[in-house]
Amino acid sequence: MSGHSKWSTIKRKKEKTDNQRAKIFTKIGREIAVAVREGGPDPASNSKLKDVISKAKANNVPNDNIERIIKKAAGDGNADNYEEIVYEGYGPSGIAVIVETLTDNRNRTAGEMRHYFDKYGGNMGQSGCVSFMFSRQGVIVIEKEDVDEEKLMEDALEAGAIDFLTDDGVFDVRTEPADFSAIREDLEHKGYTFLSAEIEYVPSTYTALTSEDDIKNMSKMLEMFEDNDDVQAVWHNWENADDAE
Repeated sequence: MSGHSKWSTIKRKKEKTDNQRAKIFTKIGREIAVAVREGGPDPASNSKLKDVISKAKANNVPNDNIERIIKKAAGDGNADNYEEIVYEGYGPSGIAVIVETLTDNRNRTAGEMRHYFDKYGGNMGQSGCVSFMFSRQGVIVIEKEDVDEEKLMEDALEAGAIDFLTDDGVFDVRTEPADFSAIREDLEHKGYTFLSAEIEYVPSTYTALTSEDDIKNMSKMLEMFEDNDDVQAVWHNWENADDAE
């Protein structure tokens, strides 16, 4: 699988400082609020909310925080009206980049995203300029420790998974986006715990960077995106990203 399960990125996020953890809590809080606004406060009838709650727990967001955000989003008619906008563009040497955002001010966010692309040797493009190089897949990451590979593979494929991969220390279950919630729930009920479970943009091909300047600029660009409160996720096809980080 060549280390593309994002596991090193997830691990790095889990080891971040309190301030950076607070940023992750804020971002997931926005996702919960949007899910409640779109489908109601009951996870039993709102699969998107159920998925985000699972993601929140995987990122160690306390249950009290989750419940408070749901109540506020369900009861406050004046809650911030966040809009989902996806930006696409290129990093140094043509690395394809997709940035998912939730914003209450599209002009501010667009300006900041364009600035990050420009500042580090890339450029922001039109919608669709790089997304054709990615496919949307549900990605469920499970730690290998104490997990029977054959049993997990059997359970995953039986539940409807489209692929099963192994990586350094983890198993990686792939699903169609429409089947993601049901498969995640099925595996959860069978006792599996997840390091990460979400729908991702998975690149069809990867591009390596060899220039030190390109590697430095790409690393800085990703850092700027991830530190921005409006950015929910960043996807790219940088081949050697794990090594650089």
